[in-house]
Amino acid sequence: MSKEKYNYPKQACACAVSLDLLGDKWSLILVRDLFRGKTTYTEFLKQSEEGIATNILVDRLKKLQALGIIDFRRNERDKKIKEYFLTDRGIDLYPVIFELQRWTLKHVDFEYTENTKNWNELTQTTTQESVINQYQTGYRAKREELFGF
Repeated sequence: MSKEKYNYPKQACACAVSLDLLGDKWSLILVRDLFRGKTTYTEFLKQSEEGIATNILVDRLKKLQALGIIDFRRNERDKKIKEYFLTDRGIDLYPVIFELQRWTLKHVDFEYTENTKNWNELTQTTTQESVINQYQTGYRAKREELFGF
């Protein structure tokens, strides 16, 4: 896949560019939810703890698709339903999600969800490289199973 063309008025720091493209709360939450197995608008809307508004959900799905991070196919039984999936570019974001979660667990006191508890336990007993590989490989296998690619 080719690189995303970024039109910034002057030279830019890679960190600033990535935050401009993905720095809002919802974009990475949707990527996280795709790693967790959600694929449809309804699942994103109703099964995420954070409670995204419908207009923001539509906007972020379009934005992530335009960036080549996600794509969709129409459900075979109901063509009105879009089934979203991470592209390889999107799967490459898992190390970012890993580091954000690890930083938060180290520096922020908050009430953990069940997913966070499980992830924290996994990262205590497994190397970072292994966890990242497990999530990326696991997602690719699930994408192959569900979508055939």
